[in-house]
Order: sequence, then C-alpha cells, then structure tokens
Amino acid sequence: MMRGVLIFVLLFALLPSLAQVSARDAANERQLEQRLTQIDPSSVETFKAATAAMYNEEYPRAIDGFRKVMQRNPTFDPALRRLGGCLVATGKVTEGMSLIEKAVNLRRSPENLLSLAQAILERDNGNAVPTAEIERALALAKEANEGWHGQDASALAIMAMIDLQREDLPAFREVTRSLARQFPDEGATHFFLGIDAATRNHWMTAERELKRARRLGFSAETVQGALDSGIHRMAVMWSILYTVIFLFAAWIVGLPLLFLIGKRLSNTTVRSIEQADPNRPANPNELKLRAIYRWLINIAGVYYYISVPFVILLILVLLAGVILLCLYIGHIPIKIIIIMVVVSLYTIYKMIATLFIRLKSDDPGRLLREEEAPELWSLTRDVAQTLNTRPIDEIRMMPGTEVAVYERGSARARARDRATRILLLGMGVLNGFEQHAFRAVLAHEYGHFSHRDTAGGDVSLRVNANMMTFAQALIESGMHTWWNLGFHFLRLYHLIFRRISFGSSRLQEVLADRMAAIHYGAKAFEEGLRHVIHRSLEFNAVAGEEIGKAIETRSAVQNLYALPPADPQIIEDEYEKALVAATSEDDSHPSPADRFRLVHKLVDHRKIEEQAQVWDLFTDREGLVNEMLDLLNRQTKAIGDAIAAQEAKTGKAAPPEQQAPDAAPAGTPPAENADSETKTVETR
Repeated sequence: MMRGVLIFVLLFALLPSLAQVSARDAANERQLEQRLTQIDPSSVETFKAATAAMYNEEYPRAIDGFRKVMQRNPTFDPALRRLGGCLVATGKVTEGMSLIEKAVNLRRSPENLLSLAQAILERDNGNAVPTAEIERALALAKEANEGWHGQDASALAIMAMIDLQREDLPAFREVTRSLARQFPDEGATHFFLGIDAATRNHWMTAERELKRARRLGFSAETVQGALDSGIHRMAVMWSILYTVIFLFAAWIVGLPLLFLIGKRLSNTTVRSIEQADPNRPANPNELKLRAIYRWLINIAGVYYYISVPFVILLILVLLAGVILLCLYIGHIPIKIIIIMVVVSLYTIYKMIATLFIRLKSDDPGRLLREEEAPELWSLTRDVAQTLNTRPIDEIRMMPGTEVAVYERGSARARARDRATRILLLGMGVLNGFEQHAFRAVLAHEYGHFSHRDTAGGDVSLRVNANMMTFAQALIESGMHTWWNLGFHFLRLYHLIFRRISFGSSRLQEVLADRMAAIHYGAKAFEEGLRHVIHRSLEFNAVAGEEIGKAIETRSAVQNLYALPPADPQIIEDEYEKALVAATSEDDSHPSPADRFRLVHKLVDHRKIEEQAQVWDLFTDREGLVNEMLDLLNRQTKAIGDAIAAQEAKTGKAAPPEQQAPDAAPAGTPPAENADSETKTVETR
C-alpha cells in the first residue's frame, strides 16, 4: 500500500502541486516588479502577463512573454527561472534546465534553487531519476529552505517528497514534523501528514489529513488521487470495523446494565411496597415505578431484537476462528467442522425465523353464556361496580384451575380502555370455592383492569414467545450444546428479561391484592388465595395421574372434578411449603406469605359470614363438567394415537415424557395463548 501511494505521489501528481504551493504572494510579486522597474520599466506589464499565464498553465503564452523580458533583460533571473520552468513543463527539458541553471548561477536565491530541484525531479517525465540527481535536488531544497528561514513551506515540501522517493521514512517524518510545526495551516503540510499516516497504516487519520489539505487549497486532483490509491478504501474498512467494535462493546455493556437496572428497580419496588400505606390503592411512587417498569420492559424487548445481529456475528466469528485455527495448526477435523457449521447455521436460521412467528390469536377455553350462569354474571358486575370499573365482557371456562383476565382488541382500543375484557375461570378451582372468597379474588383481577396492567405487554409477550420458540427449536434438535453461543445468549437474556418483567409483575400483583383487600377485606382475599393454591395442587396431582393412566391404558378419563388425590398428605405437605416459601427474583408473583403479610397491614374489621359456593351460581353444573370431560377425552385420545403411531413407526416405546404428561389438562397457559393484542394476568 505504501509503495502504491509513493509511486502515485512521485510520478504522477505531486510536483505540479508543489509548484502551486510556492505561488508567490502579492508582496513578493510586487518586489519582483519593483526590481524589474528599476532595470526596464517597459517590461513590467509583459512580465506580469507572462506570470499570470504561467499560473494558469497557459505555457505557450507564458514562454513568449518571458522570452521578451529575457531578450531585454538577460540577467533578470526571475524571468530566466520561470521561462526554464515553463519549458520543462512543455517537454523542452534541456533548454529549460539550462535556463534554470543560468538563473542559479546568476543568483542562488531560494526560488532559483528550488526551481532547479523541481526541474531535476521532473525532467525525465516520470522515469526513475538517478540517485545522484536525487541527492543533488535534496541538497538544493535544503539550501533553499535555509535561505527562506522558515518563511516558505515550498522547500520543506520538496524535501518531504524527495525523502519519500528515497524511502527514507525517518527523514520524511522529521521534515513532516517541521512542516507541521512551522506551517500548520498549509495544505502541503496536511497532505504530507496524511501520507505519513498512511505509511503507518493509520488510514482514518490519513484520510482526515488529506481532506483537510484539500480544504486548505491543496490540489484537489492530487488529494483525490492519493485517496483513490487505497487510502479511502482502507479508511472506510477501518471506520466500519471501529464502528462495529464500538457498537459491540456498547451492546456488551448494555446487557449487565439492563440486569443491574432491573435488580435496582426490584429492590426499590420492595422498599416502596413495604413503606406504602396499605389503605391506599396505589401511591404516587408506586405509580411512577409502574411507568418506569413499562418503559424498561419495552426497552429490554427491543434490546433483544437489537442483540440478534450481534449474536449472529459472534457465532460466525467463532466458527471462522475455529476454522482458521485448524488451518494454522495444519489439521482439519472434518467431522467436527461440519457439525459446527451445521449447528451454527441452524442456530442462525432459527434465531431469525423465530422473529417472524405469529402468536396464536384463538381465545382459550369455552365461552360461558349468561343464561348458563346468570348469577355468576351478576356477581361479576357487582364486583366491578364496587371497584368502580367496567365489568368483564366474556367469561371463558377452562378445564384447569386458572383464574386470570386479559383484554382482546387493538393497541388503540386497549389504550382507550375499549377492548373486550375477558375472565378465564378454571373449573378445577371451583370445588369448595366460597363466594365471598371468590369475590375477593375477582376483585384482585379487576384491580389489574383498573391499573391497566392488561393494556400493554405486546413487546413482552412477543419477545418471550420468540425466546421460548427459539429455545424449543434448539433443544428439540439437540443443538443446545456447551459451545453454542446462540443458546448461551438465550439463557442469559432470558434471565435478564425474566428479572425485569417479573419485578414488574410482582408490583402489579401487590397493587391488585391491595385493591381486593381494601374492598372485600384481607381475610376474604387470603381465604380465596389459599383456596386457589390448595385446589391447584390437588387438581394437578389428580389430573396428572388420571390422564397418564388414560393414555397408557387407552381408556376414558374419569371425572377429574370429583376424584380425591391418591395421597392427600403429599398435597398438604406441598401446600404448607408453598405458604411459607420466600419470594425469589424468579417468581412472577410474590410468595403467598408476603402477600398475606402485606394485605393484613390493612385496617379491616369485617366478619365473614357467607358460606355459599361458586358452583351454586351455575344452572347446569353437571352438563358443563361432562362437556369438559368430553373435551379432555378427545385430547387424551389424540395423544394416545400419536404415541401409538410413533411406537409403530420406531418399533419401540415412546419416551416416558410422552406417555404421561406431568401437567393437568389445564389447557394452554393463557399467557402463552394470548395474541399480540392481549396480555393475561393470573391470580397466581
């Protein structure tokens, strides 16, 4: 690269540019004109016209004018010098050189010496100049520089060019430093600073200095030629590399920063909750925290998408690094390389593909018409009126133990609180559920509506779905290896996102709990939450065992809603553990113990007398139960058929995890089944 720059600079463009560098200022021209006036006043105008033609590169006119001045004044060395320079420029080297030599002999002025040095370098029309002549030109330039006493940059510029031609970089850099020190505002100075930076492979600096030289009046053609010789291309490449490195570093810093901000916000939330007045639905500080959480979750969601190209780049760099290392060692393990290439490309493909998944938009469960449970619908409206909020628009019955709410509608409709409000109610939770406790739990769900917890969450839902789908694809394909950077990024980012989103979720739950306790009492809310927890453990145990047996024996599912657990003591033990467990940062909801403690700070003197059951609100309990059991039997049969088909195809039993699901038939979890226009908030 350096030699390419030097060849261009020395043989094609630089000398004419340096000739322009020494263009005399008006004061110097006036001195020459005054000197000629004393010798031959009649030649002054001719000399001025010839000089103007020379600077305009109109060499025939200039030569004609300087000859006229010379004929009348043969010892006027400026005319001799300029005439010789014009002749050399037009290819009449011998005649021109002799005239410049004559001018030097008449007067060893810096101008004459420098003109001779330039003529020596130019006379072979781009061919290699003999070393002896180069040394003579350098000596002449040095003498000219000493004569100018730091008043003109031309000699130093010629010296720098000669040192470049001699490839004497230490001398060239010394001259360049002199130029920078004595003539910081000269275009030639910055031109040579740019060339010096290029010889050091400082390409961005080189481009910056060359462009500055052009702004200061140095030949645009010469500067462009130097840039086109490779400096601009290398500067662009390094600029892109530095930009990528900077963005990569910023991205790396952003990951722990998000984590620390989320952790700090979580700690602040805990303190705020502990210090809050439990008799107020939400204080200004808690409302501010909710707004901050909403922004932070959106930022974290967008950050995931920003992270994707960086992770892809890391995967490709790792793959290329391994291949280059093998080439360097001299041994290429073909099988390992092929595996790495396949895993890397599949990871990249899946990471990109999961960005375009479309979340399911089907509503879960079965719509409960008002005529099927008019009293239940009336109860939901009473609770809404008590909380001074809009009642739910739909009740959807689920086969499991869900108690959750979400909204269906566009982002605009949800923002304006005009979306459809939906309550998910699991049939498995209804056994033994008393109405006063149910009212408190329902008030908790309405609290989410009142606080607009269900109005957002689009980014959170989509990002979480993207990550889960990506993880599932890697695990199912067996590509969640220890060296797969994509998989480790997924684990790390899911941890960060979980910390942030779960911190927000815990705050939402506390505020909804408080709303329920304020309107229906802490005791009623605690009783309702205890019932939901206990019934979920009990029903899931029964359903898991019964469905597993039905799949294995290809028999019908028994009435899950009436069967007792096989070992009630195990359920009681798990229930007690759940009640005393501490809240962790991986909990989307506060622990029951914390929730009970916080709501019992409320001043509450209400007594619980009502003993009516939620099932009493339905007109046809048996029909609804049978309908759900029919649905479960169809699902169970489909699973059994799929397992049988797999066994027939493979000739061996299906894996245990496919034979007996470890979860009850609670349907698809609402949060995962919600589309991009909904956000589900569950009681637990």
